[in-house]
Amino acid sequence: MAALSSSATIFYSPSLTPFTGQRSFSSPTRIRSSPHILRGFHSLRHREFHRFSQNATAGGRFNSFSCNCLSAVSTTTLDYEFTDGGKEVELRLRLKTGETLSPKDISVDADGTSLAVKEKRNGLLVTLLETNQLFEKIMPSETIWYIDEDQLVVNMKKVDGELKWPDVVESWESLTAGMMQLLKGASIYVVGDSTEINQKVCRELAVGLGYSPLDSMELLESFSKQTIDSWILAEGADSVAEAESFVLESLSSHVRTVVSTLGGKHGAAGRADKWRHLYSGFTVWVSQTEATDEESAKEEARRNKQEREIGYSNADVVVKLQGWDPTHAKSVAQASLSALKQLIISDKGLPGKKSLYIRLGCRGDWPNIKPPGWDPSSDTGAHPSFS
Repeated sequence: MAALSSSATIFYSPSLTPFTGQRSFSSPTRIRSSPHILRGFHSLRHREFHRFSQNATAGGRFNSFSCNCLSAVSTTTLDYEFTDGGKEVELRLRLKTGETLSPKDISVDADGTSLAVKEKRNGLLVTLLETNQLFEKIMPSETIWYIDEDQLVVNMKKVDGELKWPDVVESWESLTAGMMQLLKGASIYVVGDSTEINQKVCRELAVGLGYSPLDSMELLESFSKQTIDSWILAEGADSVAEAESFVLESLSSHVRTVVSTLGGKHGAAGRADKWRHLYSGFTVWVSQTEATDEESAKEEARRNKQEREIGYSNADVVVKLQGWDPTHAKSVAQASLSALKQLIISDKGLPGKKSLYIRLGCRGDWPNIKPPGWDPSSDTGAHPSFS
């Protein structure tokens, strides 16, 4: 079973936007911008001017992106530009023309995962952009801003300089684009008690990522020429679970697929001894909950992960779902990608490890992969393992 410390839990409530209550990062002390910095450059920490100049003129090495608007951001303007320069990202917001602005008319407020930019107009602060869900963490003390003609330029330094940001905020569009570099072709399995939820979330993930959607229920019914319910009545739930295990084995070598699995007692994923081939990809456990807040949902997930007899406890990430409406499937899929992003960023070797597990034959030795030639039927527990 994957260690609890390496899993990620997301809480989604239909009453919230897809971004509210989903992050589990600590909130550092917020540092506000100061208007008393040299030569028009403004920083969340005092630094030498020549460093500011280098950042301001580094635009030639940026790959440009443009954005109209995003669901995760509150803004009074639809006109901003975003660029990723490797270790740093730059945001350009168009200011109201026809007025002379001083540094005291601008407020830039940032912490590790949020950003608020405001402009004073007629004595009132107007929000240009505000989000509590940056695509990833930044170093607040390394943030600078300055006015370039009719644009406000905010330069932020990433915590993870290797991660490419598709956009400044985490959204469905930026997640589906950004996850490709993290997944590296690894497949995703959606598990949970509800076959319907698994199917709908699977389809949204496949469309967003450009992966192939595969449905174990459809494959089983096509093979057996009968419905799952009829199969259960005729041969029992164990027969269905065993058949799904064979389907999962045949799919385990596939890449760039999203697989929806059977829910309920007749599904293989609900049985702890049927996970050998599910470990070949990243597993998302979509679990309905009565919890009303994020902390309660996380505590419930921690308890679930410790219940080894529940097959779903082997999942890489958990999405706790408060209520269900099919129209929210895309938001649940987005929460799933957010959780997977957190997990993989915490251990970027995971996709490669999944690939190694497949190449060695999906022998059931996840996450402590044994050397080639290891035979699970004769294992004594004394063999070394790959890290």
